Amino acid sequence: MSDTVTNEPEIVTFGCRLNTYESEVMRTHARNAGLGDVVIVNTCAVTSEAERQARQTIRKLRRERPNARIVVTGCAAQIDPQRYGAMPEVDQVLGNQEKLQPESWGLAPAEKVLVNDIMSVKETAGHLIGGFEDRARAFVQVQQGCDHRCTFCIIPYGRGPSRSVPIGAVVEQVQALVKAGYNEVVLSGVDITSFGPDLPGTPTLGQMVRRLLALVPELPRLRLSSLDCIEIDDDLWRLIETEPRLMPHLHLSLQAGDDMILKRMKRRHSRADAIAFCERVRALRPDMVFGADFIAGFPTETDEMFENTMRLVEECGLTWLHVFPYSPRPGT
Repeated sequence: MSDTVTNEPEIVTFGCRLNTYESEVMRTHARNAGLGDVVIVNTCAVTSEAERQARQTIRKLRRERPNARIVVTGCAAQIDPQRYGAMPEVDQVLGNQEKLQPESWGLAPAEKVLVNDIMSVKETAGHLIGGFEDRARAFVQVQQGCDHRCTFCIIPYGRGPSRSVPIGAVVEQVQALVKAGYNEVVLSGVDITSFGPDLPGTPTLGQMVRRLLALVPELPRLRLSSLDCIEIDDDLWRLIETEPRLMPHLHLSLQAGDDMILKRMKRRHSRADAIAFCERVRALRPDMVFGADFIAGFPTETDEMFENTMRLVEECGLTWLHVFPYSPRPGT
């Protein structure tokens, strides 16, 4: 197949809404650096299948674009940079911090693998972007990283410690997106209910959302990405009850519906906490609907434990499920 030459950077995004946002940041940096014939693969490490698909895509891209510069980044590249650096199809590997820095895109790579210690990163800068290609809604990063250590999750080692985007930067980004014509914004992060303790005044997620809606009254619709049901603050409870621009859909990071499995996962909520949360939300806002993440086949899970999860789906009235089969990473 002959190589297809393009004057626009191509980005292939795997994984979460935060990756979608960061892909647009990279698109802007690559354009500003004058990079045309470049393909950026923004990987995910949430499952071994996601990593397998990323490697398969990289090999396919090289066959289709033999002369393009292929840059691999994202969580899988951050966690295992040497594996991707060893792929002959890859020209450069960038870490999750490096990929968001303009200077990473302006020069020819001095070394193939440019990945720092993500656990040493203490701040998250706001990045102003103008829009999202082929998407009707916009994603805005409000938080990055995670301080929790759930036993099934490797993402903290790809994203680093929890850190928050200053409220002013969030407001500026949403104002720019609304001005560009977006009517719906999704606030995204790795663990957005942990927003704020690293910022001056230690604002909560609910306080940030309240200020955002007050300062951008022209925004018609606001959504929140995945929430931890045990970490909802008082301001967010009030917004759920009273703010019509906050869309009546919440996605919950539940993972299981059996207390023993939740304990072995090192989750912070119990089965009863999840049920109580959904009941309280529906009492405040009867039109609210819920989605949730679950992991099936976690080690030591019995049929009875699995049935407890199935019953939780009914008891919480969940209408949309994102189910991951448990798949340990190689070597674990």
